[in-house]
Amino acid sequence: MGSTGLFLVSFLIVHVSINSLIFLNDSGESFNAGAHFMAHNPVIRIVEIGLFAGLIAHIVQAWVLTNENKKARPVGYAMVDGAANSSWYSRSMGVLGSLLLIFLVVHLGNFWLPTKQAVFAHEEHNTFENMKQVFSQWYFVLLYLVGVIALCYHLLHGFQSAFQSLGMNHKKYTPSIKKFGIWFSIIVCILFAAMPLTMFLGIIK
Repeated sequence: MGSTGLFLVSFLIVHVSINSLIFLNDSGESFNAGAHFMAHNPVIRIVEIGLFAGLIAHIVQAWVLTNENKKARPVGYAMVDGAANSSWYSRSMGVLGSLLLIFLVVHLGNFWLPTKQAVFAHEEHNTFENMKQVFSQWYFVLLYLVGVIALCYHLLHGFQSAFQSLGMNHKKYTPSIKKFGIWFSIIVCILFAAMPLTMFLGIIK
């Protein structure tokens, strides 16, 4: 679970880096160049298969772990005070993950599918114009903001938890990992949230 989670985190770094090219506000020229490279580079396309495999593995592992936890204690505690030793989002990873899965399906339908259709048809696809069209509709902007908030809380717990799951738990390094995880989660999600907002408000043209 930890290894697939960190693999997906590495994808987020690449994804947010390429997408942040829209903030150059050059009518999408730099962003489309980056998107074209990602869509047509054979190495990236192979990695993409691994990405989907990692995502599916992460979802399956979450389902298996949840079932194992339920089997370990089929009868719940009479009284539960989860807030005493854990955050609400660490206890809500299943809900947050489900929201992310819904968001991901919509995201793939809006951007990944049109891009792949153009690639296989040997046509050029203007991903920047595609983004402008999608983010001109308030309900997609709202959905993306909800998805990004869910991602932020998912990362806040998942980032440091992944290192702990891999046995990288040390009194000297763990506090630094937790701090880095908090900053990473916030910065990445602010960048992701700024994309639909700036396009919807007409700041990015």
